[in-house]
Amino acid sequence: MIVEPGAASLETLQAILQGEPLELPQGWQVQVETSVAALAARIAEGEALYGVNTGFGKLASQRIGSADLAKLQLNLLRSHAAGTGPLLPAPVVRLILALKALSLARGASAVRPVVVEALLALLNADALPAIPAKGSVGASGDLAPLAHLALVLIGEGEALVGGAVVPGAEALRHAGIPPLALGPKEGLALLNGTQVSTALALTGLFTTRMLLRTALTSGAMSVDAARGSDTPFDPRIHALRGQPGQIRVAAALRAVLAGSAIRESHRQGDTRVQDPYCLRCQPQVMGACLDQLDHAAQVLEREANAVTDNPLVTPEGEVLSGGNFHAEPVAFAADNIALAMAEIGALAERRIALLTDPALSGLPAFLVREGGLNSGFMIAQVTAAALASENKSLAHPRSVDSLPTSANQEDHVSMATGAALRLAEMAENTAVILAIELLAAAQGIEFHRPLTSSAPLEDALALVREHAAPWEEDRHMAPDIAAVKRLVERGTFAGFVEKV
Repeated sequence: MIVEPGAASLETLQAILQGEPLELPQGWQVQVETSVAALAARIAEGEALYGVNTGFGKLASQRIGSADLAKLQLNLLRSHAAGTGPLLPAPVVRLILALKALSLARGASAVRPVVVEALLALLNADALPAIPAKGSVGASGDLAPLAHLALVLIGEGEALVGGAVVPGAEALRHAGIPPLALGPKEGLALLNGTQVSTALALTGLFTTRMLLRTALTSGAMSVDAARGSDTPFDPRIHALRGQPGQIRVAAALRAVLAGSAIRESHRQGDTRVQDPYCLRCQPQVMGACLDQLDHAAQVLEREANAVTDNPLVTPEGEVLSGGNFHAEPVAFAADNIALAMAEIGALAERRIALLTDPALSGLPAFLVREGGLNSGFMIAQVTAAALASENKSLAHPRSVDSLPTSANQEDHVSMATGAALRLAEMAENTAVILAIELLAAAQGIEFHRPLTSSAPLEDALALVREHAAPWEEDRHMAPDIAAVKRLVERGTFAGFVEKV
């Protein structure tokens, strides 16, 4: 797919994450070459330029002789590759490569076209730098992880090719490109930037959007399983408040519940006046989550198209030092995604608890006949509670933290990379919670037979039953949860509700 630098959509970025190749439009090299020439002219004039002919961070006052400029960039890559922890997943690395190439291709970083072309070659050959997940504080760029990426470009470091970790030089041969000899500022331009934290946050955003739609499916199934009312989803209620996410969620719940014979069966004569909040307030809670995700999407789309290098070269040839590498916008966006994810799981866990409590649901205790002899969903709800609680701890904002680095030169940092990194763990927890709710709600609906739910919810129930039999008596539950969790993670259940 051809993408204009500075104009990548969220849909395009998600496609790249999922394996689409990336190309740039004809003529992209012109502005890039202009910036390289402008920087060369300033170097020739003897001007002190940060990171080009000076040291880095606290060492910025140290001038570097012209004979050592190439070595300066090489030393930067080697010294900054200090990451640790497990390797980032391959799809995330694909997106990092794409974001870095798109940023440099905007022509404000004074790197040669060959650098951008090398990044694209690695991406399109699926030769993905091995990047340790930990070691960035989200300011001065994602320095350590991007250094591990950049090492591969010079034939050092390691990369993933065909699922195996290989030396960087072998990855270059696989991609059909020679090792780069770095020019002035090219090492710094590769390391400076928010591409790692942004790629992680975007991945979390895409996953959380899918989990929210899955939770609307499971939440609607729980409404029918508990013989709840659809009156709380009446559009007149939500129009009076005017919150856009709330209005959209209510519409999605109305649509997916439409035609339910279970709902019709208790429309008259039901003595319950109002349902518990976990059923009744789904539009309010999930709508607030949706609004947070929409805002995060706007921030991250802008960041994905941004130039976050330092210093920057203007079209007029000026070299400007600033702080675009500070990832505070990404940190806030990731924190808001985490808050939404925690609430999606927390509300689902409350619905599971409702379904397993006969006093609230009117269903057999723990959703199984012959309670006492059978424990049914008793401990599945405990598992959901444990994971919901864990997500609440993980959702603590990371953006409020800061530790000075580089001998206090970099005295306020964003912690954006950690903020985005924890989203994957939260997503896995949430997928398990929703899998348990889908199993519980399917079990609850089947107690109302021969009455049926709506057509889409019956389809969702049938999908659950393809992978997990009804709970007639106690058996090993973990395989059922794992099977439905895999479906949740593929986004299968998200497709039963309209996009919100």
